[in-house]
Amino acid sequence: MSIAAPRPHGTASRLLNRVPEITVFFWFIKIMATTVGETAADFLNTTLGFGLNGTSLVMSGLLMLALWAQFRARRYVPSFYWLAVVLISVVGTLISDNLVDNLGVSLVTTTVLFGSALAVVFVAWFAVERTLSVHTIFTARREGFYWAAILFTFALGTSGGDLLAERLAVGYALSALLFAAVIGLTYWAYRLGGNPILTFWIAYIVTRPLGASTGDFLSQPISAGGLALGTVGTSLLFLAAILGMVVYMTARQRQAVPVALPVRD
Repeated sequence: MSIAAPRPHGTASRLLNRVPEITVFFWFIKIMATTVGETAADFLNTTLGFGLNGTSLVMSGLLMLALWAQFRARRYVPSFYWLAVVLISVVGTLISDNLVDNLGVSLVTTTVLFGSALAVVFVAWFAVERTLSVHTIFTARREGFYWAAILFTFALGTSGGDLLAERLAVGYALSALLFAAVIGLTYWAYRLGGNPILTFWIAYIVTRPLGASTGDFLSQPISAGGLALGTVGTSLLFLAAILGMVVYMTARQRQAVPVALPVRD
């Protein structure tokens, strides 16, 4: 799935974009990153006993460092970008968990809240830049809108996924299947001529609860409807897979020679 929007021409010019091309690797890593976001947050919060507040402070600090490195990069660097995605996945999960567990806000309310916040980001992004295309992240301002949208997609996906799987008692496995079906229908709509930008962002949002439900299904005890692999095993498994794909993409990128071209909207 891709996005129809003004695009630079040629391989060299694509290197000027600060986010990756939308390929099958993108979607695989995105789903695995969301799974790690769910299990890693649970691991730090519960298993290591950091608590929600401590885990939130540590992971927010690491995310700020990762985003600093990402914004400093002049082009897409796989290691910087995907580290930021993994960390923002964890932080997005923690924002939702803090509101629900610490402040007692209902999952219905947080789902509506994060959905509204995401809509505001999209409206502001389009009003300023006249595009929501991830093929045109050439400036710091556009990248700022991009990462703000990513953060709220993760927070929204966490609340929406928990609402369906836990509060509505659908269960982790069935929830994962339902979210996978929504992604499949979205891709089908795209192939039939649906709006590429709309279908991309729908798929991007839904991959978050898909990954979260998958992570919970793998890590949670059998009594809770999971496979009891634990947060450590699940996190390490997906982190290893992400690392392998990022190393592969980095090696491929080094084979290309970047050429500086004028930035055009």
